[in-house]
Amino acid sequence: MLTLLAGATLLVAPLVPGALSRESPQEFLGIPVESVIIVLLLLIVVRAPLQVLAAAVFGAVVLAAVLVSSLDLAFRETIDRPFNAAEDGGALVDAFGVVQNALGAVGATTVLAGVGALVVAFGAVVALAALRVGRRLSQRRRGRAAVAVVATVWIVCSLVDAQLVSGAPVAASRTGDTLVASSARVVASMQEQRAFERALTSSDPLDDMPRARLLTGLAGKDVVVAFVESYGRVAVQPSPFTDGIARTLDEGETTLTRHGFAARSAFLSSPTFGGVSWLAHATLQSGVWVDSPRKYDRLLSQDRTTLTSVFERAGWRTMAVVPSNERGWEAGESFYGFDTILDARSMGYRGPAFGYARMPDQYTWKVFHDHASDNGSGPLMTEIDFVSSHTPWTPLPRMVSWSDLGDGSVFAPQAAGESALAAWSDPERVRALYAESVEYSLAAMFSYLETFGHDDLVLIVLGDHQPARIVSGPRADHDVPITIIAKDGAIFESIQAWGWEEGVRPSEVAPVWRMDEFRDRFVDAFSG
Repeated sequence: MLTLLAGATLLVAPLVPGALSRESPQEFLGIPVESVIIVLLLLIVVRAPLQVLAAAVFGAVVLAAVLVSSLDLAFRETIDRPFNAAEDGGALVDAFGVVQNALGAVGATTVLAGVGALVVAFGAVVALAALRVGRRLSQRRRGRAAVAVVATVWIVCSLVDAQLVSGAPVAASRTGDTLVASSARVVASMQEQRAFERALTSSDPLDDMPRARLLTGLAGKDVVVAFVESYGRVAVQPSPFTDGIARTLDEGETTLTRHGFAARSAFLSSPTFGGVSWLAHATLQSGVWVDSPRKYDRLLSQDRTTLTSVFERAGWRTMAVVPSNERGWEAGESFYGFDTILDARSMGYRGPAFGYARMPDQYTWKVFHDHASDNGSGPLMTEIDFVSSHTPWTPLPRMVSWSDLGDGSVFAPQAAGESALAAWSDPERVRALYAESVEYSLAAMFSYLETFGHDDLVLIVLGDHQPARIVSGPRADHDVPITIIAKDGAIFESIQAWGWEEGVRPSEVAPVWRMDEFRDRFVDAFSG
């Protein structure tokens, strides 16, 4: 019985990477060449230590392929691209941080330990299965002949491309294919990196623009670039779970009109999907396409003109409000060029966290308003990162009176909610929670504009990326809404050539730009 189980393991385990990569059970219909090779090798090698070494290497190779394909699947479902071994080590650390925010330190560590134990056990079982099958076959006169027959069948099936079902060759090499594809991605990323560096070192059209011409069309305006976490095209498309978002946008537009605001909207195509928000921030600010952590790190080492630095050159004070940051952000000053940076340590919040979000968006708006009012004279340019709509979307805050915000303690009764683990077991519930989180973020924005918005405010509100596939769907693109809100009609005259749609909710046919195009088009539209 153990030998039969070992044989079944050798037939199934090397096929797992293919089934994960293609998300299809038909990938198990094949003869794995990796198992044929290891059994042949064990029949040839007679010394026990070498047999153990060969089996261990086989187990490690299969395990590596399973890990890579598992990560590929996870990355595709969350950020819409396969795992890249050359770049995504940091993304794994960030993913653990998200899990930790959802489950707590003990829960996340327990999950990590459990996964680690399963990984080690899987590799050991595969290696032991290979050893047992190899040794049992070597003890039987017909064992070598049986292996030779299987190897011959594999070769013949490979030559004639035999398939039991369409797209699933009998002569399988799923483990090898997975590792080769992963290696090819590493090579391709290195080539892309070289092309990216050439683009970085090419001339920047903003470097030579005279300071006196910069952003003259925004003179005296306070400009806010507001990133709303996971605010993607799916949020403004008609669907059963986005009805509440549609109502919030419609009611918000009515409120804006009543208070003298107008809006124009379109879409930007984000370089990221489902997460890694800072890639979108860097792309919008720098005017170059930053779609990987490696490119991001390289960008920060360059003296690139950012949107913030353009405002600074033109005479604006600049500020970043990053409520999710709990550590110093050197790049905020050295690369982006912010004069002031507010984060979780300096925003005075004493209320509860809401999943990943250290504080509710309404509180973030109030802190921004207080600092903008008290921190010097002259126009202010600010980037604010709103995170209440960050996964896992539970628990969620609710709006309170602006006068009651205080230090945020008023939110304490709202922190109790269903666990992320329970919510994410039901896709429909996840989509509903996502929609509620976006409704809250938008409601906080509209309420702020109604309560504190002034005549010289220009708000650019946009998403950073689409939400994970569980919400956005298997065929979702990378588009995110972008809206410019202001009272001064001259603002919209400056961007009339853009062809953006009126209102805060772009339609299916609204213009779509790449996110790296925004910096230059924006500066060009508002500069003399």
